[in-house]
Amino acid sequence: MTDQTRWGIDQVQVKNKAIKYQKDLVLSAMAHVVKMDESGITDLMIQIEAEYERKYGKNKTDKVVL
Repeated sequence: MTDQTRWGIDQVQVKNKAIKYQKDLVLSAMAHVVKMDESGITDLMIQIEAEYERKYGKNKTDKVVL
């Protein structure tokens, strides 16, 4: 077991909590996606692509393999 008094443990814990939060968001979103029909999923994909483009720009989207 890791010594909880060591330097940097709190940063690791914060990082792990952030990762878990992101995974929980994805799982929650997928629970709703399962209930959607084809047109709803298509609309959602368009919105996600637009948001990704807004946040990360065209240069980075060209390099992403989905």
